[in-house]
Amino acid sequence: MTTNKHVLSWLDETVALCKPDKVVWIDGSDAQLQALRDEACSTGEMHKLNEEKLPGCYLHRTDPSDVARVEQRTFICSKKEEDAGPTNNWMAPEEAYAKLRPLFDGAMKGRTMYVIPYCMGPIGSPFSKVGVEVTDSIYVVLNMDIMTRMGKQALDQLGDSNDFVRGLHSKATLDPDGKYICHFPEDNTIWSVNSGYGGNVLLGKKCFALRIASYQGKNEGWMAEHMLILGIETPDGDVKYITAAFPSACGKTNLAMLVPPEIYKKQGYKVWCVGDDIAWLRKGPDGRLWAINPEAGFFGVAPGTNAKSNPNALASTRQGTIFTNVVLNLDDNTVWWEGLDKNPPKNALDWKGNKWDPDSGEKGAHPNSRFTAPAINCPCISPEFNNPQGVPVSAMVFGGRRAKTAPLVYQSFDWNHGVFVGSIMASETTAAAAGAVGVVRRDPMAMLPFCGYNMGDYWQHWLDMGKELGDKAPKIFNVNWFRTDDEGHFIWPGFGDNMRVLKWILDRCEGKADAVETPIGYVPKAEDINIEGLDGVTVDTIKGLLEVDRDLWKEDAESISELYAKFGDKLPKELAAQLDALKARLG
Repeated sequence: MTTNKHVLSWLDETVALCKPDKVVWIDGSDAQLQALRDEACSTGEMHKLNEEKLPGCYLHRTDPSDVARVEQRTFICSKKEEDAGPTNNWMAPEEAYAKLRPLFDGAMKGRTMYVIPYCMGPIGSPFSKVGVEVTDSIYVVLNMDIMTRMGKQALDQLGDSNDFVRGLHSKATLDPDGKYICHFPEDNTIWSVNSGYGGNVLLGKKCFALRIASYQGKNEGWMAEHMLILGIETPDGDVKYITAAFPSACGKTNLAMLVPPEIYKKQGYKVWCVGDDIAWLRKGPDGRLWAINPEAGFFGVAPGTNAKSNPNALASTRQGTIFTNVVLNLDDNTVWWEGLDKNPPKNALDWKGNKWDPDSGEKGAHPNSRFTAPAINCPCISPEFNNPQGVPVSAMVFGGRRAKTAPLVYQSFDWNHGVFVGSIMASETTAAAAGAVGVVRRDPMAMLPFCGYNMGDYWQHWLDMGKELGDKAPKIFNVNWFRTDDEGHFIWPGFGDNMRVLKWILDRCEGKADAVETPIGYVPKAEDINIEGLDGVTVDTIKGLLEVDRDLWKEDAESISELYAKFGDKLPKELAAQLDALKARLG
């Protein structure tokens, strides 16, 4: 399928190491993919669902010990430990290769090795990058078909170049003690062994599109960010784009596929989803920052996805989707999960394939069960989704889950202050997370688990990008949909009504809205947030949501100092100065 000597010599090495019975190149053709689906169903690896209700959809179950990303087994293998930084697990490259080689040695005996060439980003885009993943899992092949632009077109994009990410994956024996996900940024290489779960084995996703790509972006002058991309179209057809980063459980996917409130719908506003998870950003010929979504699909969490919380995500799963670790309804051969609706099937198998009784108190779907759905299925997918030039970014938004500290929305004073705002991003633990409730967890730019190098250097790269963009840099904001009253109830309605806040953000970008200066940044005038049609929300409610409590922020500043202390002399001086300035403004 290719004459690229770099690809072929690397492949020779992996075949010699893994010793598969046969090697199959994935060309991306419908006939080849259908044959693989049929084979996976014949071995029980996949189960075909009701063709009338869920055309082209399949169910897969992972090993019960293998149901999520494993951060403690995930390593950045840079030559110098300081290049991995204090927030990553580090292993020296020679040590990692020596540890993993025996695990891969002969791991594919009796199995087929699938060679998957894939492109992250639209074919023909200057933003796009090519990877080749070698795997012994049909599940991986079929998911990569949904999540990336796969097959011969990716090899055409690569040509004779050596600039491709080498991904080696084997399920091996699924031994949890031998599970490793190792990234070698200096070698453009990812090795993943003893896992079959998507987040650890779909190497185009977090492994390449964030950990390796963030390192590439630093060296090549662009950015790989854990951000959604959405467009808001005005009644006269003008579309402005926002990127936004949130830690998990903060409604990121819901925002990416937002349904406008009635008052905006009636006026003719529309919201377009360009991406729900990852953005690659670079300076365009016009000097502005432009973004693409490197992925072609959604790898979404199923539980809690329903017709009210995210109708567009649910619609995306109606065809050509792979469901992982959800409930199988035996009566009509469809799927179900907690939070889908209030009618759990009575005759069903749980995520492990055992008979399940909805009254047992046991969950039927795993809390991290997933759907892998083609982005083109999404009713609000942007017409610019496949545009090789991407979309121009007006605003960048950071957010977290804070009960009292952060206001509903505030704008940074300038780019460098915006980098500071992103670097201090935090969420408070909820009952859903393990451990105590209300503990502040810092997750800078929502990149803590995904930055492929030292986060101090990463912040410096953000600061450098700001210099590069100058006055054409996007404006930076912070939002918090999760302020609570004294009884712990959310004050802001959230979901589609978050568009009311995004409207103020875009008005600020265009110089159409006023703001009030506070010690932490600019907040809206309460009357500038449109509350028309909102029950129980008054201008006074908004005033409360925008209040900045100096004492809480003084406490927060101490916690930021603790975070920054971890980085020693790698902390950019500009961020230390921003923290000092915040403390001075708080008095």
